[in-house]
Amino acid sequence: MNPESDYDFKIRLNLTEYKEKTDKVKKLISEHLIGNRDNIDMVITSLIAGGHILLEGVPGIAKTLMAKLTAATLSLGFARIQFTPDLMPSDITGTSVFNPKTLDFELRKGPVFTNVVLADEINRAPAKTQSALFEVMEEKQVTIDGVSHKFSDTFLVIATQNPIEQEGTYRLPEAQIDRFGFKLSLDYPDLEQEVMILELKNKSFKDNITDNIQPIINEDDIKQMRSIASQTIVSNELLKYIASLVSSTRKNKNIYLGASPRASITILNTSKAYAALNGRDFVTPDDVVKVAYPALRHRLILTPEKEMEGISNDEIISEIISQIEVPR
Repeated sequence: MNPESDYDFKIRLNLTEYKEKTDKVKKLISEHLIGNRDNIDMVITSLIAGGHILLEGVPGIAKTLMAKLTAATLSLGFARIQFTPDLMPSDITGTSVFNPKTLDFELRKGPVFTNVVLADEINRAPAKTQSALFEVMEEKQVTIDGVSHKFSDTFLVIATQNPIEQEGTYRLPEAQIDRFGFKLSLDYPDLEQEVMILELKNKSFKDNITDNIQPIINEDDIKQMRSIASQTIVSNELLKYIASLVSSTRKNKNIYLGASPRASITILNTSKAYAALNGRDFVTPDDVVKVAYPALRHRLILTPEKEMEGISNDEIISEIISQIEVPR
C-alpha cells in the first residue's frame, strides 16, 4: 500500500516541534507514573484528536494521578469533580442565583467552566447527574435557564471509574459512554514495575507531586497540533479498512450492540494524531489497529452468553481484526 497514491501534494508536514513537545509530556508523565507507557500515549493521542477519555481500573492503580499529571502538563484551566450519589446536576454545570443588591439573577458557574475536567468516580453519581455532562461533552456548551454558554474547543473530560465495585454505583448509559473517544483500562503493575514505584516513593514523601510540574503545552499548541494532525494522510484503502472494522462489529454474532459511525470517526481522527505523535505524516494499518482497541472496547455490548463465558471486549476486537484483510 502506498499512502501517497491518492494524494498530490508538494509540502510535507513539519512534525519536529509537535513531536518534541509531546515527547516531553510523555517523558514527564512516565517519570511519575510507572508502567503505563501505552496508556500515556493513548491519553495524549486522544487529547490531540479532541476526544474525551474514560479511565477504568481497580482502586489504587493511579487513575486519578494519570488524569492530574496530564492536566498538569497543560497550561489550561483544570477542575476536579468528585462524583457522589448526592451530587446534583447544578453542582456540575452551575445555577442562577438571585442577587438582592442588583435585584437580578446572576450565573454561578459550575466546575465545568474550565478546559480540563477530571470526573472522578463518575459512576458513583445517578443518571440525572451524569447526564449533566451530555451536552458539554458533545457540543462543548452548557445550557442553564435557557441560555447557552460556549466552551473552548480544547475542553476535555477525563473520567475515572471502578469496574469491580457495584454497590453505590450507577452504570453509565450507552449514550454517554459513546461520547468518550477512548476507554483505557489500567491494570496492576508487574513485580519489576512495583519495585520501581516503591523506589520512586522512597525518594520523596510528597503527596502532591503535580505541584512542581511546569506546563509544557498551551491552548495554542493544542490547536496547532490538531491542525497538523488533521492534515495527516490517510489512503482510501485505509478508510475502507476502518469502515470494515466498525461495520463488522454490527454483524458479529457475539456482539449484541455494535459500534456507531462515531467510532469510525474516532478511529480516523486518533490514528492521524497517533501517526503524527510518532513523527509520520501518513497513517499505517498498525496505527489503526493501535487505536481501535480503546476506541471500540466501551462501545460494544456482548451477548449475554459471551459475558457469562467471561469473554472480554478486547478479545472480540482481536478476533474481528484478524478476520479483516489488512491493506498493503
